[in-house]
Amino acid sequence: MKTQEYIEMEEKYGAHNYHPLDVVITKGKGVWVTDVDGKKYLDCLSAYSALNQGHVHPKILKAMIAQAKKVTLTSRAFRNDQLPLFYKELSEMTGYEMSLPMNSGAEAVETALKLARKWGYVVKGIQRHKAEIIVANGNFHGRTISIVSFSSEPLYKEDFGPFTPGFESVPYGDAKAIEKAINKNTAAVMLEPIQGEGGVLIPPKGYLTEVKRICEKNNVLFIADEIQTGLGRTGKLFASEHDGVRPDMVIIGKALSGGFYPVSAVLADKAVMGLYTPGEHGSTFGGNPVAAAVARAALRVIKDEKLINNAAVLGEYFMNELRKINSPYIKEIRGKGLLIGIELIPEAKGARRFCVALKEKGILAKETHDNVIRFAPPLVIDRKTVDWALPLIKNVLMMG
Repeated sequence: MKTQEYIEMEEKYGAHNYHPLDVVITKGKGVWVTDVDGKKYLDCLSAYSALNQGHVHPKILKAMIAQAKKVTLTSRAFRNDQLPLFYKELSEMTGYEMSLPMNSGAEAVETALKLARKWGYVVKGIQRHKAEIIVANGNFHGRTISIVSFSSEPLYKEDFGPFTPGFESVPYGDAKAIEKAINKNTAAVMLEPIQGEGGVLIPPKGYLTEVKRICEKNNVLFIADEIQTGLGRTGKLFASEHDGVRPDMVIIGKALSGGFYPVSAVLADKAVMGLYTPGEHGSTFGGNPVAAAVARAALRVIKDEKLINNAAVLGEYFMNELRKINSPYIKEIRGKGLLIGIELIPEAKGARRFCVALKEKGILAKETHDNVIRFAPPLVIDRKTVDWALPLIKNVLMMG
């Protein structure tokens, strides 16, 4: 079958809840993917940062196959021999005392929200069912009913109410707005250190430091959603580290499995995570043996192949070279590590047409918030590949 046949089949039988570029990928290796017609592309999206380790990393693949041959699912009614090792290795790598594994990022966000509410009632003494959580405008934490309840994007919510109460949204990057919004019922503040879906928005330097200070002063938990920014993407293990901040809770996912399997987790110390008791929260597949084995291998690859350092070094190089492109369509280039956004001026008539043009050149990137092209290649990318891509990107941005 050819590309157009697959597209027509998908459009006929699949729900139309995505607007993908018209490329049908059949295999991938490292930073490269190949479509059903045999054309090769550089993947500059990494499945929204789920593929930090690259496509089909052999060490993660080996771990997955080996575990799948032994036992795949026990449910949490019983214990398995992979989960304790995953817990231990995750704690050793991140410095948090405990974790709770789930599947999708949205599930992990819900896990953190529930835990923050319980902490508010049991520890802080907030009147039951009155807890509030402060979030930021432009956030993207997932698409469950509770999560879209505090989204500021009309498309995500206007047809899906009524909404879950208990959330207060303030401008992103404004620590004083958070301080002003805090009241006796505030249990937590939840933020993305960089708003990826919001357009690769970087808050002012010191923002997270100030937010953490405000939270500590007011006995409020600080939760960092690092699903997209964590595990090396920005040149640090967690993007919060750029401001020297250690959140009370960290939410991770995506690259936690290297793109092989849905694995997410919430990290916290015992004083917070220890509040969960049996039966209060769980997941049939969360922490299953395959997930744990895959995640263990994915973490080892990040560490052993020094992907965090590679993201820092090549990210700075990539961004500096992009800034040399003197295109009339570019408004701003911003990012950290290998999470880079090129914002275009309104007169550029949207970022999607540039992404389509890049696809024709053999580079897969994706628009976000209409006017931003996001570049987030796997962290295994090398300088030679970046240098191959740069003239092609320049050509597209200059031609318009």
